[in-house]
Amino acid sequence: MSVYTRALRPLLFLGEPETMHEAALGAARLLARLAPARALVARATRVADPVLRAEVGGLRFDNPIGLAAGWDKSGVAVDGLAALGFGHVEVGSVSIDPSQGNPGPRLFRLPRDRAVVVHYGLPNDGARVVAARLKRRRTRVPVGVNVVKTNRGPGAPQEPPDAFLDEYVRAVRLLQPVADYLTLNLSCPNTENGRDFFCGDAAAIGALMRALAAAPVSVPLFLKISPLGGAPALDATLQAVADYRFVTGFIFNLAPGLGADLVTPPAQLEALPGSLAGRPVEARMNAAIRELYRRMDRRRYRVIGAGGVFGPADAYRKIRLGASLVQILTGLVYEGPGLVRRINAGLAERLRRDGFSSVADAVGVDALP
Repeated sequence: MSVYTRALRPLLFLGEPETMHEAALGAARLLARLAPARALVARATRVADPVLRAEVGGLRFDNPIGLAAGWDKSGVAVDGLAALGFGHVEVGSVSIDPSQGNPGPRLFRLPRDRAVVVHYGLPNDGARVVAARLKRRRTRVPVGVNVVKTNRGPGAPQEPPDAFLDEYVRAVRLLQPVADYLTLNLSCPNTENGRDFFCGDAAAIGALMRALAAAPVSVPLFLKISPLGGAPALDATLQAVADYRFVTGFIFNLAPGLGADLVTPPAQLEALPGSLAGRPVEARMNAAIRELYRRMDRRRYRVIGAGGVFGPADAYRKIRLGASLVQILTGLVYEGPGLVRRINAGLAERLRRDGFSSVADAVGVDALP
């Protein structure tokens, strides 16, 4: 057990989850402003091993482990977070207009399951503010921005498809000059209007691709899609993007609800809105990664794996199932910032043990018959 899990986590878990998250984000923001401290932390957390280097979408990564969108929703602490040893940091989700998200409480811990339930509803400062912040960033670690439709609240009128698509296009135009890559969140489980618009719908996804082609897109672009729907939904998505070479790859989002076998008593779960994240979603996410890798054009697309990563074995499993990069978030809540270095060190050891000279050599080796 680490100092974090023995001493700090019990104290943090006494506080309200969102308040504690904001405190952690504030600490990363402070670190971002203190160059000497940031340099010391970076030296202590970095695992400089050539076997960990990866190249995806023309971008070079010192290691494949990234911070998932949802931790730094508005890009306030990118430099500080990058110093923790991440190979990339993804900001967001960011919408064209600011959003307050859902009313609280909107983040819940399930310690017995090593999980959280998320019902944020995409709070963020809006694309213009986030773009201005990222323009001032100093880190050379690749930074992605997760782009989404504005959550205007449960009482807002349903917007026509053209307006829905236009928000993505305008946000992409604002954010791509300050991002190394973009991720389009096409499946937010915690907003009324964002949940089902694109899910397995080739026509809707195709309409967005046509609009983006006219923008045009100038950085690598990933699509964040639902893990639900199985092979038909994956095939529909792949068909919809086949003609658009700017699509670099995919990442799976959380699924709505708490659909998993949990240790937490049902009485504690009944009143919890939102989506499950953490250890209980690992199997579902891994199955989705494997199925997508088997069905996609592997010469063209890359997968970013997420969901239930708490150690090097979890990250390595996702890579062997088809992920070229891996993102973590809930694992940080339970294991602390030292998790990043531990994963990278353990991943390098496993790659060499199994005779691989790079991450790319191990991608998908367990996915195909």
